[in-house]
Amino acid sequence: MPVCVGCRRGGGRNECELRACAASRKVAGCGACPEGAPCPHAETLQHMRAGGRQAGLFVEAGDEGLYYEVAGRWNVDALLSGSNTILTGYAGRQAPADESASEPPRTDPADERQWLVAVDSQGQIRNWHVIRTEPYWCDVIVLCSRATPQEYLDYLTIRRIEHIVAGEERVDLRAALEELGAHYGIRRVRVDSGGTLSGVLLREGLVDEVSVLVNPALVGGTSARSMFVAPDLTSAQGVIPLKLLDVEKLRGNAVWLHYQVVRF
Repeated sequence: MPVCVGCRRGGGRNECELRACAASRKVAGCGACPEGAPCPHAETLQHMRAGGRQAGLFVEAGDEGLYYEVAGRWNVDALLSGSNTILTGYAGRQAPADESASEPPRTDPADERQWLVAVDSQGQIRNWHVIRTEPYWCDVIVLCSRATPQEYLDYLTIRRIEHIVAGEERVDLRAALEELGAHYGIRRVRVDSGGTLSGVLLREGLVDEVSVLVNPALVGGTSARSMFVAPDLTSAQGVIPLKLLDVEKLRGNAVWLHYQVVRF
């Protein structure tokens, strides 16, 4: 089924009360709202979800809502994503041809929203106008490498999109994170991405904490699955030990495991 582009990605009616409510609370959608019941928009939300399902759309489920609910507890300076994650989330939403529409959002010193930081060494993301105007972040920063096409760096510069060049063939994530701290004051980062970026960060020792949401369901199969993508280990060296910080039972019998990465 196609993914609904309504509340999740800023589409739908401009006057939608649910979007306005989510934006005022600085959350990604109703599932991430910390207010809980009773919700003044509960009847409207139920009606929209029912209509979306009837139209054959994938409507935000409780699992995704739990994810954003937990993520919303952290006071982070930036959200870090890979290019594939962003391309998948914003597929089909291209920037308009009018260059004047790519003006950067007005900055407000009192704006406490997080930055969106994207790893895009290959220069694949071309709809930044759509992405940077979302209500969830103050603006965007793109991480590139010296192998990034000059045409893409020019593309970012013309549109006044903040970007950092770190690394040769690929983005040097350690250097890029240091640059984010030195020039943008970014100290606390949440990773919202696929297994590849998470795997690189873990193997390079750049992760301090790991959160795992356990859904109360069993899924069988023969394909191997891993929580993050990285080269197979040939010995115990490279195994990442964790220290359990907290366990919390969430609604729907889900469990949140909060770990600290142990460093030697």
